[in-house]
Amino acid sequence: AIVITTAGGPGVLQLQQVEDPELKDDEVLIKVEATALNRADTLQRKGSYPPPKGASPYPGLECSGTIQAVGKHVLGWRVGDQVCALLSGGGYAEKVAVPAGQVLPIPLGVSLKEAAGLPEVACTVWSTVFMMSRLSAGETFLVHGGSSGIGTFAIQIAKSKGATVFATAGLP
Repeated sequence: AIVITTAGGPGVLQLQQVEDPELKDDEVLIKVEATALNRADTLQRKGSYPPPKGASPYPGLECSGTIQAVGKHVLGWRVGDQVCALLSGGGYAEKVAVPAGQVLPIPLGVSLKEAAGLPEVACTVWSTVFMMSRLSAGETFLVHGGSSGIGTFAIQIAKSKGATVFATAGLP
């Protein structure tokens, strides 16, 4: 796993041999193929974002890979399934145990590498724009920060659902 040795810059990250995670009854064990870099990962490295209680101490809030084991209460997932997942940490390791409810199928035509960056943006956009706000076909949708990862995903999915989309973007 990539381990944060002390708070600081990128140089504090070290590759170290660690124990495999223990699999709980409601989890799947994923052999990680790819992971993504999120702002929370950089904040954790700097010492400004401690992992949630009970979460992996290793950074990485999303990953993709292949299921290697399934907890005894897990339904719908099998060993060998290729998936992506939203994590509370641990995506920077070779293996990560993930609650089955945080695992997603990889969309057709999306590679394992590409899928590693989907969970955070997909879950954020879907839950806020469609589940909470109930954006519908024919409505107008304004995306502030349209050039960000979440913004570009929001634009694409809103257009695919039939909304008229406007966006703002600025300099960092």
